[in-house]
Amino acid sequence: MKLSYYPGCSLKATAKEYDMSARDACKGLGIELVELDDWVCCGATCAHSTNHMLSIALPSQNVALAQRAGMDLAIPCSACYSRVKIADYVLRNDEEMRQKIEDIVDFKYNDSVNVLSLLEVVSQLGEKAIVEKVQKPLKGLKVVCYYGCLLVRPPQVTHFDNTEHPMSMDKIVKALGAEPIQWSYKTECCGASLSLTSKDVVHGMVGRIIDAAKEAEAMAIVTACPLCQSNLEMRQAKGTDLPAFYFTELIGLALGMPATKKWFNLHLVNPNPLLQSLSLAD
Repeated sequence: MKLSYYPGCSLKATAKEYDMSARDACKGLGIELVELDDWVCCGATCAHSTNHMLSIALPSQNVALAQRAGMDLAIPCSACYSRVKIADYVLRNDEEMRQKIEDIVDFKYNDSVNVLSLLEVVSQLGEKAIVEKVQKPLKGLKVVCYYGCLLVRPPQVTHFDNTEHPMSMDKIVKALGAEPIQWSYKTECCGASLSLTSKDVVHGMVGRIIDAAKEAEAMAIVTACPLCQSNLEMRQAKGTDLPAFYFTELIGLALGMPATKKWFNLHLVNPNPLLQSLSLAD
């Protein structure tokens, strides 16, 4: 499987471990990612609240690049995925807006590119295909899967998994040998970019998510969004120390990738003690 790859801004800065683990995990699973040439910021998280036309035009530029490359587009960041997916939805369904965007971006939309979240790409492989690649099952690791508020919403746009009770990440985690625990906070909002302007609000929102994870007796949280991951580790109460993994990191760990320690060392909450206690890391 060969796909265009849009890492987005966060994966080149504060979430480098997500980008590195995504590339390694996909390589290990037989997925070839080809980074878009000269991609641009998708406008998350502020464009859609300041300039509607800009919020569609920016991600449409990346759709145009993927169309030119002739491949479907895989996006690891939930926020980036949401913005590009919404732009693609507008291009498909709003002729007047499509014509305006085509003039701005200077391309002719041909409806040939499927915009996919990286989680969706991996889940389409199927559990059996993932199990066959596992070298070191993640036995003893009990986690809750946190999808956040954007990955499966709005359903008329994403068409991916159940809006209220998604299971794709849970199935991947189970295939890796870990234990996904069911809980009721899978799709709650973490506060997103309010972390920069209203951190007290985000502390409260993250606190409820962390408390629910602890009540479920989870050892860690698994996510697919760089902003969610950052908020979950940075805005949890002092002394909690509940790690938040990217699902790609767990894939890399289970597949025996050698670079896992480099990824984990970039976390705000050090996951190494937990992994060492389960004999999953040196």
